[in-house]
Amino acid sequence: MSPTKPHHQGTWRRAWPRIRHWLYWTHRWLGIGGCLLFVMWFVTGVVMMYVGYPSLTEQERLAGLAPLKFEQAVVAPSAALDALPAAARAQPPRRIALEMRQDAPDAGPVWRIVDARGQRFAVSARDGQLLGAVDAARAEAIARAFSGERGAHWAETLDRDQWTVPQGLNPLRPLHRIELGDVAGTELYVSSRTGEVVRDTTRSERFWNWLGSVPHWIYFTPIRADPPLWHDVVVWLSAACIVSAVTGIVIGILRVRLRRRFRNGAVTPYTGWMAWHHIAGLIGGFFVLTWIVSGWLSMNPNGWFERSPVDAAAMARYTGAGALPVPWPMAVRPVEEGAEAPREALLLWFDGKPFWQLRDAQARTRVVDAATSAPAAIGRDDIVRAAARLRPDAPIAEATLLTREDFHWYGHHRERIVPVWRIEFGDAARSWVYIDPASGQVAGSSNRNTRLNRWLFNAAHSLDFPWLIHYRPAWDIVVWLLSIIGAVASASGVVIGWRRLRRKPKAPAVPAARRALQRS
Repeated sequence: MSPTKPHHQGTWRRAWPRIRHWLYWTHRWLGIGGCLLFVMWFVTGVVMMYVGYPSLTEQERLAGLAPLKFEQAVVAPSAALDALPAAARAQPPRRIALEMRQDAPDAGPVWRIVDARGQRFAVSARDGQLLGAVDAARAEAIARAFSGERGAHWAETLDRDQWTVPQGLNPLRPLHRIELGDVAGTELYVSSRTGEVVRDTTRSERFWNWLGSVPHWIYFTPIRADPPLWHDVVVWLSAACIVSAVTGIVIGILRVRLRRRFRNGAVTPYTGWMAWHHIAGLIGGFFVLTWIVSGWLSMNPNGWFERSPVDAAAMARYTGAGALPVPWPMAVRPVEEGAEAPREALLLWFDGKPFWQLRDAQARTRVVDAATSAPAAIGRDDIVRAAARLRPDAPIAEATLLTREDFHWYGHHRERIVPVWRIEFGDAARSWVYIDPASGQVAGSSNRNTRLNRWLFNAAHSLDFPWLIHYRPAWDIVVWLLSIIGAVASASGVVIGWRRLRRKPKAPAVPAARRALQRS
């Protein structure tokens, strides 16, 4: 007499047909739409490797500004702040910089101010007047001076379009779109509030972004203009695709035979497009899954990976902004012509002392003491002493001068300051703060959560491994290869899904007795 089988095995065997039915059903119907999205994401992701979303880089912005004429700046920074509305003066500004106005040849220098709330203001450094709105004619003149293109002309004034949807431009809206009329089809966007050039695009960028960033990020204007809606759309689409990928991997494993092969010696029971889908899915399924999960995590669902930036109160303690008056007139007397002439003078504070960061047309910087104009001298002890005020309740565990990029501080898709001080705190979140040794400014921060997200998103999604991204085209080859495998698996799924949708339903079988009756 055979031993009685465990009860749970019998229950599992009875339940398995229904589980398998729902497994196949879920993958089949989610996969029809999911594979379309996968193909789109793989193809557009390759485009994004070479053409990013349009933006005005710091070097482009500075190159378009005129050399500073310091002797014309007779209004001190404190007087410029006094010209702001009372609400904007309630707290120290986030940023105050001097540059030349460009709406007229003799317009003179202007203070560009960002208040604590992120609002933007422009104050004349000649007479201390708060500058008003910039009309179309002035925007056109600014674009001509910025670009050097005499044929620049105003096209329209808009709140946002496809290339200006990011929320960071909100304080600068409405925007004037200026067409330069050059060979590249360049368009500039000028803020109607401050007269700053805030974005540029070229005809090539616009074309490739319709095949890259726009569909990849679901960045269509009506959706992206509503951040909560855009967030939910991307999160839920990605979640559905995760379910499709997981069920596909499970089915693929269940249907493959590596030892007891099928009659024709194949490892798959399928032929044609189904075979391509099965094999490519098995080879690239793990990558597809990690890629879509990491993309989903990049949206920070449920707030799992909230950053912990240094708060305003801690930054005030660290910088000591306003502890001393800023010496004026400016002691700096740099060269006034050529590419090395400063285009911008940014007021910085460190440990209660004011400094000027001078930036030239190539975005090269030098930091000088505001009182003496001597090059800034900020040592390790100065930075460690000031950094202790950022996290007064946590000891500094370690201070390391990074002389090259590492796994958490690198510049694959953005500029990174090197060398940089990494200050590690002994708090519960294991906070790290990065400080520029030249200026003493906080250049970035991270905690345990954000460093975990660096593994789960950047490493899994963009393959941003230091040993790979520093050896291009090795990175390109790996990403291309994995993208092709994923695209084949997804495209074959699209073909299979299309054929299933086109398939005509079979007519119900007619019993033989009824057929005989119909013939009689």
